[in-house]
Amino acid sequence: MKRQLMLAALCGILVTSHAFARDTVASYPVDAALASEPGKVTPDVPLYFAGQSHPAVAKSYGEFATNKKTNAFGKSDLQACQHVFLSAVIELQDRARKEGGNAVVNIKSNYRNELTESPTEFTCGAGAVIAGVALVGDVVTLKGR
Repeated sequence: MKRQLMLAALCGILVTSHAFARDTVASYPVDAALASEPGKVTPDVPLYFAGQSHPAVAKSYGEFATNKKTNAFGKSDLQACQHVFLSAVIELQDRARKEGGNAVVNIKSNYRNELTESPTEFTCGAGAVIAGVALVGDVVTLKGR
């Protein structure tokens, strides 16, 4: 009897640990994410995703990366991914301010070091407990801004 209980407990642990190991990678719309928490991303440092046109670059400060995670427990993948995406773009905006730039251009998703270029979507990985977004972008000063 004791052996059966131990076996049942071990099976329960394996099933539970497998459920928490979920990692669903999906793409979500940039515009919907930017609008999901109004006022969180400020307009003073514009964001241009790969493929979007922007004013000419006066000065480049280099490429910078973000890798943000958030608690996804009790949230839908969409909610968690939108929230963590906002954290990632805010970090890029903060980096632009720190470097003396006024925009971030050529923003790409970089989930698990796999670059994805899209002017309309970002990549997010969501599990049972954590969601993550990684972005790279070029901090620049745009002419005429």
